[in-house]
Amino acid sequence: MNLSYINKESFESLLSIEIDPLHKNKIFSDLCRINILYMICNAGSGHIGSSFSSIDVMSWVMGEISNKEENVYFFSSKGHDAPAMYCAMISLGQLNFSLIDKLRKIDGLPGHPDINTPNIFTNTGSLGMGISKAKGIIKSNRLKNKNCKVFVMTGDGELQEGQIWESMNRLVQEKMEELVILVDSNKFQSDRKVSTTSDLKDLEGKFKSFGLNTVRCDGNNVEEFSKAFNRISKENEPSVIILDTVKGSGVSFMEGTMLNDDEFYQFHSGSIDQETYNKGIKELVDRLNDYINSNNIDYSFNFSNKEVINKKKVNNGSENLINAYSKALINEASSNERIIALDGDLILDTGLIEFEKKFPNRFFECGIAEQDMVSQAGSFAKEGYIPFVHSFSSFLTSRPNEQIYNNSTEKTKIIYVGSLAGLLPGGPGHSHQAVRDIASMSGIPNLEMIQPLNEIETALAVKYAVNSTNNIYIRLCSLPIDLPFKYPNKNVIKMGEGTVISEGEEVAIFCYSPLIFAELWKAKELLVENNINPKLISFPWLNKFSLNWIKGQIKDFRHVITIDDHYIEGGFGEKFIANIIKNLDISSTKLSSIGIDEIPQSGTNEEVIDYHGLSSSKLAQKIINLIKS
Repeated sequence: MNLSYINKESFESLLSIEIDPLHKNKIFSDLCRINILYMICNAGSGHIGSSFSSIDVMSWVMGEISNKEENVYFFSSKGHDAPAMYCAMISLGQLNFSLIDKLRKIDGLPGHPDINTPNIFTNTGSLGMGISKAKGIIKSNRLKNKNCKVFVMTGDGELQEGQIWESMNRLVQEKMEELVILVDSNKFQSDRKVSTTSDLKDLEGKFKSFGLNTVRCDGNNVEEFSKAFNRISKENEPSVIILDTVKGSGVSFMEGTMLNDDEFYQFHSGSIDQETYNKGIKELVDRLNDYINSNNIDYSFNFSNKEVINKKKVNNGSENLINAYSKALINEASSNERIIALDGDLILDTGLIEFEKKFPNRFFECGIAEQDMVSQAGSFAKEGYIPFVHSFSSFLTSRPNEQIYNNSTEKTKIIYVGSLAGLLPGGPGHSHQAVRDIASMSGIPNLEMIQPLNEIETALAVKYAVNSTNNIYIRLCSLPIDLPFKYPNKNVIKMGEGTVISEGEEVAIFCYSPLIFAELWKAKELLVENNINPKLISFPWLNKFSLNWIKGQIKDFRHVITIDDHYIEGGFGEKFIANIIKNLDISSTKLSSIGIDEIPQSGTNEEVIDYHGLSSSKLAQKIINLIKS
């Protein structure tokens, strides 16, 4: 893919010339839009829509306020607009310009803001935390007898998070005049309109009801924003500026203004192809040149070019577990009217589009409100329904964990389905990498956890979940996978039993993750070259174990190794080994675990899986070391 970015010298030239700050910001923001597209396409993923909606105000705050006043903090609570924030920081000299090539790369710029990046004040990406973090910053500065100003960028979809409203209760009482809340109201959630998902109605009235000094303006017009900021600055009160923005603002065909209520927004996340990229860049360049010429500004900009070659992916196969899950759920629901589905604003990612079309009265959109969603599911279950509850694993198992526990004490049956499970994709970073969900769900009574290996097991897991009397957590890999081995034909999965993928001797290896199992299969070739022929077992049960079955699989083996797509601590391996030690006589067998032992890195899938020692070559070496130690 052929990409171009505005070079460092062009930004330095723009910042040095004496022109109206409004003109400068207009040019700066569109130059940043060009570089945002470059960064996201170079990375292969990112959030174009929310970066474009927020870049105008973000550039103004960072360039005209925080860059010129002391002790001013600015950060984005929603985090999706990280490419915009990075781009502005790079262009203003707050980050090294070479980082323009390092979005979502190891040792580069993570998919969501992280304090390991210079001039980033707080980690975000998990929604709803920003105002609370700002309050902590303000109180810390007060304790140090220092003045400060804190700008927090939130999103209108983010306002569905309960913590947002909790954090506002004491703002006036505590006289948080240092705080300015910026609401990027671009009217869209991840894919659909906010009004369709969870209508905010009188947003101004909501903020004013907390006693906050609230104004509203066009958030893609910095002249209006500047006037709004000057108005709120005259009052010594905590303030809110509602920014009426356009998602994808700046490139006409990326803007969400023309969509109907039932249409999906196409530029929330991910990358774009060459044709779309070229079309977007041309529109931006043409508008920039027209603006510069029509305002008689003595300025020109220059490009640097780069060809991005698509590298070999960790896995890019035909097995799609989200699609398989979608079909399996519809199949079960077609013969069981008690099955319903609840979604947390992730209908595309969780595979529920077809379910909503087929069973509109049995689909319930809950928005970005996992605690509310899970408690609703509890009442559905009490009324005799079988709720399937959906979100990303990292959010579903943590935010509403208390509600999940409460539901379990009612001894009803609910099926929780977490997608985006495990270490990959690596781009979004640790806020989205679900590597502690098994641990989070381990304390829930009467809960079985399953991670299917492939499409066959996914369908079997759904069928099992419907017929089980227990609560179920289905952990789904979201990336398409290619499993280069034959999986035996099965029409049922039995609790606590796995599937032998290949026979071997001396060492038996248990693994549940499709992506890691694909690496393990490649590692087997390297092990055989070292005279080690491992027995490979797919084991989908994360907390249930048939000891008789396991005993039969490992009785003649000197080594048993588990591999987790999760932190070792609190993961499958710990539970597996503890059960074996407690219940089986295996004194002559050495038990070992492989998994994640530090906070996950953000980067390409290839970089991340290798960094954490789960690539085929690293797995092979770890297994060799464990056997020889």
